[in-house]
Amino acid sequence: MNYFLDSAKIDEIRYAYKNWGINGVTSNPRHILASGKPFFTVIGELAEEFRGKDFPISVEINPHLEDTKSMVADARKLAAMSDNFVIKIPCIEQGLAAAKELVEAGVRTNITLVFSASQALQAGRIGAEFVSPFIGWKESSGEDCTAFVGDIVSAYLNYAIPTKIIVAAVRNGKQIVEASTAGAHIVTAGFDVFKESFYHPFTDLGLQRFRDAWDKTDTKG
Repeated sequence: MNYFLDSAKIDEIRYAYKNWGINGVTSNPRHILASGKPFFTVIGELAEEFRGKDFPISVEINPHLEDTKSMVADARKLAAMSDNFVIKIPCIEQGLAAAKELVEAGVRTNITLVFSASQALQAGRIGAEFVSPFIGWKESSGEDCTAFVGDIVSAYLNYAIPTKIIVAAVRNGKQIVEASTAGAHIVTAGFDVFKESFYHPFTDLGLQRFRDAWDKTDTKG
């Protein structure tokens, strides 16, 4: 499974790339706002940082756009800025129509804000490079997501759909594991979520016990 960092903060992204070996980045308007920088400054930094690398960077179109023509125009403008940019298109009818046109024109797309397997199926049918089913939001509203990702994986396998599944809005290590066991290709999560997933209190306890034993042992050879 590949790990994407859900962030627009260049320092976080650099750290995660160097130390964790992340495979890509997903961003959205909220992440851009949290970075404290203008939109085009942020995506310009990302484009420059990973120029020449195989490193997908998902960049979202203006969320106010509601017609297919405007979505396509905005997506083309963003895609022209970097070969790494994958354009996030909302999973609404007009967005799916825009994504279909973009795919046919060779523009990389990521269908986002997906909350049902039927939405994901259409994203796969039109040949989107990525689809992003959101887990955290559904679970926060009381929905059981046990079968959600698995249904998408099964549907794609049934028809040999090559679209990569990015499980998004991941809130904890448990959801990372559930995404992996369901067969998703990618999980995207925030910096703190990944950082916490690398730790367990028993690891710290065991390390301290080993240190105590080490200190009481003759290690001088």
